[in-house]
Amino acid sequence: MASSPSPHPCAPERVRELCASLGFPLDEEGGTAAGALSAYLALLVKWNRVMNLVGPSTWEDILATLIIDSLHLADFIRRLPLPEAPECRDLGAGAGLPGLPLRMLWQQGNYTLVEAREKRALFLRSCLAAVPLPGTTIYQGRAEAFMAGAPHADLTVSRAFLPWERVLELVSPFTDSGGFCLFLTLAPLPPTLPHSWQAALEHRYAVRNDTRYFWALQKS
Repeated sequence: MASSPSPHPCAPERVRELCASLGFPLDEEGGTAAGALSAYLALLVKWNRVMNLVGPSTWEDILATLIIDSLHLADFIRRLPLPEAPECRDLGAGAGLPGLPLRMLWQQGNYTLVEAREKRALFLRSCLAAVPLPGTTIYQGRAEAFMAGAPHADLTVSRAFLPWERVLELVSPFTDSGGFCLFLTLAPLPPTLPHSWQAALEHRYAVRNDTRYFWALQKS
């Protein structure tokens, strides 16, 4: 009698189990998210072997140390007073973290992942071909070129793109009053901010031995 095939190493049910163990149970509505995360993880592990997209090599470590940011971020963004259909962009999207997993959990408005490097943009497009996400697009090119031709942002996300001061200088002309710039960092909010920006919300959480932060700064 033939044995049944082994389950896929990052099958949706295993992804759901690990998310739950990290404090983020995916409910019935999140069943779709578990499948999308599973497909993204499989692609990321495969491409990572030849492109060195991320440091961790196993899907479990990628989820527990990198995608965990997106799980926290989805809850954080829901606390921001964004318009019903916000214009969002993710600068220096790289391997799609945090943007692609975020969009699997939070799909309001339009979200553009901006990435200048051709091979990484190709990877991002491959992910969206495998896991279509509403309102989510890829722009290959420099952030300045994208923002000059795009609607002004309600939300800009930056993770290790540039120092936060330079990011604010870059996005300020393309962000109207009330818009947000959100940073994923290893440091708390700075004590002083440029005069046209104010602190709106901060979140601190632990990932293994790291303490990580989100800050949302709002343009005044």
